[in-house]
Amino acid sequence: MKKILVVALFAGVFTCSLAFAGCAKDTAGTADNGQVDDGAKTVSDGAKDEEEAADKAAELIDAIYVQERTEETDAQCEQAKAAWDALTDAQKELVEGENADPDYFGRDTGDAAKDDPRNQDDIGENEILVVSFGTSFNDSRTQDIKGVEDAIQKANPDWSVRRAFTAQIIINHIQARDGEAIDNMEQALERGVANGVKNLVIQPTHLMHGAEYDELMEAVDSYQDKFDSVKVAEPLLGEVGADATVINADKKKVAKALTKAAVKEAGYDSLGAAKKDGTAFVFMGHGTFHTAKVSYTQMQSQMEALGYDNVYIGTVEGDPEDTACEAVIEAVKEAGYKKVVLRPLMVVAGDHANNDMAGEEEDSWLSMFQASGNFEQVDAQVAGLGSIGAIQKLYVAHTAQAMK
Repeated sequence: MKKILVVALFAGVFTCSLAFAGCAKDTAGTADNGQVDDGAKTVSDGAKDEEEAADKAAELIDAIYVQERTEETDAQCEQAKAAWDALTDAQKELVEGENADPDYFGRDTGDAAKDDPRNQDDIGENEILVVSFGTSFNDSRTQDIKGVEDAIQKANPDWSVRRAFTAQIIINHIQARDGEAIDNMEQALERGVANGVKNLVIQPTHLMHGAEYDELMEAVDSYQDKFDSVKVAEPLLGEVGADATVINADKKKVAKALTKAAVKEAGYDSLGAAKKDGTAFVFMGHGTFHTAKVSYTQMQSQMEALGYDNVYIGTVEGDPEDTACEAVIEAVKEAGYKKVVLRPLMVVAGDHANNDMAGEEEDSWLSMFQASGNFEQVDAQVAGLGSIGAIQKLYVAHTAQAMK
């Protein structure tokens, strides 16, 4: 009988405890009259509003992350920036879309005011149109693209140098974030026609005769009859060549200029001194599925022909296959080098150089080389080819050759 009483008392206490807990929980979300507490509702609604504002900004960013310019593009760029500026710091961290993220407007890439969009009228009869893929990294655009444009203008004082980018996505990014308007290919050609240009020389800053170069040529073809003469200069590496063994004077000049700059920045007196110190240099290009991808293999052949045994060519896309990051890591490891210096084989040190090569993400080349555990030291030099004086001179020479 005593045992039954104890059990009954325990059950009663347990039931009351549950009831009390339930009441307490119920009270936390309701007022005395049983209605939902305004304080809890306000917090919930506030969080929802913050998220909706961030989503709207992301939607507007995604709307301008496109390769086609329309009549609405200018207004869309303004709307995206206004939506971003209206966000709180906390809301900006919530911006996430198909392509939108906090870095789109929030990342500091340098002072856009140092750049020159070269979209002025009053061109005259003779124009050199320097065509680049483009970059939204302000410092790189100034050092690499503007650096090449300035060199060409200095060498040709009687001609007007103007700019065109082929990547509308990048043009929109710069316009929305910095208020800097850069012509796309069609706009630049139309500007030349409207200004009465008679002689047009186009200098691509592209690395090779790849997909971007092909698109440029297609755009130019439709304007051939709008000018007295239209000439297109060679891209940086010159003619592609039939196979991997074919190298030319342009590739040799680029190989020597890039290696010299990298060795100097790494603090060595010579490439040989770096080799004795166990240091290898890895130059990372973009890579392509275009037939011009053989240019990367040719650049490796050029390095070997120069006796640059501790220089390796890689690509972000891993095409050709032996230029993939994993393949390059294995090659450098097998050669016994313990120190590695990464540097872009790209005219511009933009997104690929800053993120794919030198970024903090685990899939960047810097992170992958470090994570391999094969090397004592891995450094990254974020600098484009366009900032190197010898490369600028090569572009000037290509422009001069096209003028003949």
